[in-house]
Amino acid sequence: MVVFAGQGDPRRSLSLLWRADTPPPTRGGPGPKPRLSVDAIVTAAVALADEEGMGALSMRAVGDRLGRTAMALYTYVPGKSELLDLMYDAVHAELPAARPEPADWRAALTAWAGEILEFYVRHPWVLQVSQARPVLGPHEYAGLDTLVVLLRATGLDAGSLRRLVGTLYPYLRGSAQVVADARLAAAATGSSDEEWWAARSAALMELVPDFAERFPAVSRLEADGPVEPYPGTGEGAERGCEVMPYPEREAREAFRVGLGVLLDGIEAARARRAR
Repeated sequence: MVVFAGQGDPRRSLSLLWRADTPPPTRGGPGPKPRLSVDAIVTAAVALADEEGMGALSMRAVGDRLGRTAMALYTYVPGKSELLDLMYDAVHAELPAARPEPADWRAALTAWAGEILEFYVRHPWVLQVSQARPVLGPHEYAGLDTLVVLLRATGLDAGSLRRLVGTLYPYLRGSAQVVADARLAAAATGSSDEEWWAARSAALMELVPDFAERFPAVSRLEADGPVEPYPGTGEGAERGCEVMPYPEREAREAFRVGLGVLLDGIEAARARRAR
């Protein structure tokens, strides 16, 4: 399910994102009910999406978490579209903060990419929010600003930096989606990865005995043995992988290899520029 941000009233949405004209928090009626505010509503909504996914998100479900009716929330947030914008921007506060231009751009980008991957894995529902239309919130801009600072250290021109931003984020989102899916697969299907592969591998070999002849390149790749870690993707990158389920471990290795290739491409572009 792909969700597009920015579907609410532009001025009202941006006012909420930048906290320009938000209503003051109130206690509502008598009793020990928690204070209601935009921040409290967003926090509850993020917790709901983290635990149950985007499909569970509704004004009523968020109100239930806060011990309020959905109608009580509308005083603070006009609707689900605006709430989604606020949630998306709020979690982006977790992204690495702006920092001085690094001396070692490759190490800095490697560390940044690893943090972004973990951010998406913590909040997999964020991956369902399309980047075709940005939210334009303060935390989203802060995350972008950090990346631009890191990329500036490469010495490439502004046009190249713009394209690299448009390359790195989709790559990271795609890698994170595979990691997140690998974590969810067993719970969603009721079968472990080992059971799934064992059953289908046996059936495939039985039904397609000439598999190796029909797909020689794939078979040769499998026969060549395990993939070696790609050099330059961060010291200690494989630490702890042995405790991960196989699909997640493989997805993380693919992320590291691909990142190394992307960074090699940046290095090559720098070399061409120097010449």
